[in-house]
Amino acid sequence: MSSVEPKIDPARVAAVVLAGGAGQRIRHLLNGLPKPMAVAAGRPFVEWILRYLRGQGIGRAVLSVGYRAEVIEEYFGGQPVAGLEIRFARETEPLGTAGGFLHATAALAAEARPEWWLVLNGDSLAVVDLGEGLDALAKTESEAAVFGVAMADAGRYGTLVCGADGRLERFVEKRPGAGMINAGIYLFHDSLLARFSDRRPLSFETDVFPSLLTGGQRVQVIRTEADFLDIGTPETLPQAEHFIQRHTTAFGAVNN
Repeated sequence: MSSVEPKIDPARVAAVVLAGGAGQRIRHLLNGLPKPMAVAAGRPFVEWILRYLRGQGIGRAVLSVGYRAEVIEEYFGGQPVAGLEIRFARETEPLGTAGGFLHATAALAAEARPEWWLVLNGDSLAVVDLGEGLDALAKTESEAAVFGVAMADAGRYGTLVCGADGRLERFVEKRPGAGMINAGIYLFHDSLLARFSDRRPLSFETDVFPSLLTGGQRVQVIRTEADFLDIGTPETLPQAEHFIQRHTTAFGAVNN
């Protein structure tokens, strides 16, 4: 038996960043910008996400855009993150998180589709070591994974319930106390997308994952202690500046 541990090369992964939100709770703080374009440390928050992806070895990303899509397309159309190919998929009607993801995957031609898809929200980030997560997933031979972040107070977020072997059992609605929150970062093998429902709108949490679990698909929870920020409230948006500054090494050089 080979002693070489299974690996997933980040070069075989393409990212979809869900960046279509208007940011209703913080709209008064955004000066007309879509939520992912909220400025943090001198740059749009979603740009820091893209720079994080580049630093993790990802070479291609699709931005799923909706509200004020033209603002995001104009800014990133010049490919401001060196080494990262950026494409766009515009939603003309609400598709839901999973529906928006599926729509975005069509931005890559069939012959250029990756083996794996990484899904992130454009208004939150957990600074996880993606390589470690990919390696952990490879060892389970699972075709789907969700990143979970342990928090002392998980009351603002949905939490994950998983078995001793790390298999996802279910999502739980917001409840006070300690828990492992859903970081909103998912991994799917490209072949698994054919099992997604064609209904729209389509949600990851209420549609896709429950359907996969019911159908016997193993979904691995990748536990992490990574720092996490969601900029979606008036209380958390001002924290973005310090969040970026705490993790400067994760974003690489910012002069390209």
